[in-house]
Amino acid sequence: MPNRRRGEWLHRGERAIYESEWVNLHIADVVMPDGTRIDHHLVRMNRPAVGTIMTGDDGVLLLHRHRFITDTWGWEVPAGGVDAGETPEQAAVREALEESGWEPTTVRRLCAFHPANGLLDQTFVIFVSDDAVHRGAPVDVNEAERVEWVPVADVRRLLLDGKITDGLSFGAISYWLAAGGSEASTRDDHR
Repeated sequence: MPNRRRGEWLHRGERAIYESEWVNLHIADVVMPDGTRIDHHLVRMNRPAVGTIMTGDDGVLLLHRHRFITDTWGWEVPAGGVDAGETPEQAAVREALEESGWEPTTVRRLCAFHPANGLLDQTFVIFVSDDAVHRGAPVDVNEAERVEWVPVADVRRLLLDGKITDGLSFGAISYWLAAGGSEASTRDDHR
């Protein structure tokens, strides 16, 4: 057994069970810290996802939408995958515009995280924009039942009341609030 740090899992290789342009299911041969060898299912994603927290005088722009997999309704930030040849910043602007009808003029990276790194290798990259411009109705009508500017106090309440449960949005909004985003987004010198 090679030298490993205490608590480290040893990845001895993996094989594909199913692969598509969207998602890949693999079985990994791993050795757990106690020496037990197991087959571990994992999901490999072909691209990272991005989300944009758009802020303004009226609060935070959120989408209210249905997720059929969990049969739930909830509030989310505009988000989606990074296309081939596209930077995460470009994808963040494109997705925000397509899904909400609001185009961020500038975006700045807030954070990146792995939503379920015990099963999934996807990375979520989160951006913030304080200067979105309304361009019209959302291009993709399948994304949301409605698009609304929600006051920051109400965003906190939605989070605490379990009305923001999408992993990307939950992590993004929680991080943004913890980092003091709501205060920075409402200062006049920030625009």
